[in-house]
Order: sequence, then C-alpha cells, then structure tokens
Amino acid sequence: MSRRVLFINPVGTDIFDSPINEILDAEKMAGTEVDVVSLKRGPQHLEYHYYEMLVMTDVLHLIKQGEKDGYDAAVIGCFYDPGLREAREITERIVVTAPAEACMHIATTLGDRFSVIVGRQKWVPAMRENVYKYGFADKLASFKPVGLGVHDFHKDEQAAEKMLKEAAREAVEQDKAEVIILGCTIQFGFYKELQEYVGVPVIDAILAPFKYAEFLIEIKQKFGWSPSKRYGFETPPSSEIKDWGLSKQYGFGDLWE
Repeated sequence: MSRRVLFINPVGTDIFDSPINEILDAEKMAGTEVDVVSLKRGPQHLEYHYYEMLVMTDVLHLIKQGEKDGYDAAVIGCFYDPGLREAREITERIVVTAPAEACMHIATTLGDRFSVIVGRQKWVPAMRENVYKYGFADKLASFKPVGLGVHDFHKDEQAAEKMLKEAAREAVEQDKAEVIILGCTIQFGFYKELQEYVGVPVIDAILAPFKYAEFLIEIKQKFGWSPSKRYGFETPPSSEIKDWGLSKQYGFGDLWE
C-alpha cells in the first residue's frame, strides 16, 4: 500500500524542514513517501494570532494544491491546528490532520488524563479552546509553560531538555497526568529522554500527526472512511468561487478547475 504525505510547516522559514523530514523518514511505514515543506512568505513562528491569520490562506491553498498533486494526506504542522476544519471543508480526496487533534486522540487511549507542555503562557488560551472543542476537557490535567518561544527549544537543547523534564515531572507527580503531550512541533527530538525520565508516554507533536495521517490514509483506502461532506465539511460550490472571481482576487490559480 502506497501513501504520500505532505507535512506543512506553516511558517515563512524552511529552517525546520530538513530535521523534521529526517525524523519522519526514519519512522515512516513501508510504502509511505513524505515531503516536508514550509511557506514561501509569512511570519517565522505563529506565537501570535495575527501571524496565524496571515498564513491561513497560503496553508489552505497549499493543501488544495497537494490534493491536486496526488498526496493522500496533509499535516498542518502547528499545535494550534490552524485551518484544520477549513482544510477538511475544501478538500475532496486528501485526508488532513494536525498535531493537537492527533496527540489528544492518541493520549486519551494511553491514559486517563494528559498534560501539555507548552513554550509560553501566551499559547495556553487558544490551546485550551481546542481541548474543549475536541471534547477532551475532562481528560486535561494541566498545561505546563516553560517560558520558551518556538525558536528557543534548539538554541540550547541541554537547557531546554532540563526545563521540559522538570515540567513533565511536575505534571505527573503534582497534576497526576498519565500521559505527557509536547505542545509544539519544534519540541521534536526530546520525547525519548522525557519518556524515560518520567516513566509515562510522552507524545511527540510531529510524530503523532504523521502516524495518525498514515492511519487515516489506511482506513480510507481499505474501508472508504473519510470526512463526511454532508453537513459540517460540505465543500464550497466551485461555481461561486469562479463567479466571484476569487481565484484571480487571491491568486490561487486554477485549484477549483
């Protein structure tokens, strides 16, 4: 069974593409091809909601282009899950997932309650909204900010690992978390050491959505299970998009042709 996965870093820098691609290549199933890409413009992190909104159009059109190019799945590589619902609305064949949704689904099968280790307190309100939106409010033990921005985790990995370990230890011992979720894709490369240190599952935010994407492809190919287009994910009429001249206005070419 062949699978093509497009992993999107929804930022205007490619500095994380190669290390993430290397990790996913090492962990992919036989028959899976994965491409990690970033945007050609935009902010270099999404720590502010304004930045998140700036990248939304490009992310959605990149996913639509990926569907046209024959990918079987797309991963939106930010723990805010920006554009996940919208991407499922505009796509017909490709399956789409994102870190928070995938991590929470996996975590809740491995333990009763989970804690999320995040970079900054700033991130918590939006991430908490997703916990409630996905229906996991009663499974949340805590959010544990460590005071690091997106680009800080790999500046001094030894110091970052120490902070992550302390946060994970507190989550398990004080908040009674049974599973730890790393609440940023750029926390890649730390989960094994943390898992060994705290003795509970530690869910990596790039591996979880990638493996979840492989799973979603498999159940679609075998059983025809894909997002329903009946109500919530009903796709906008292509006639409206053409009649209103949206392709020309927003410069996304013939994606709806």
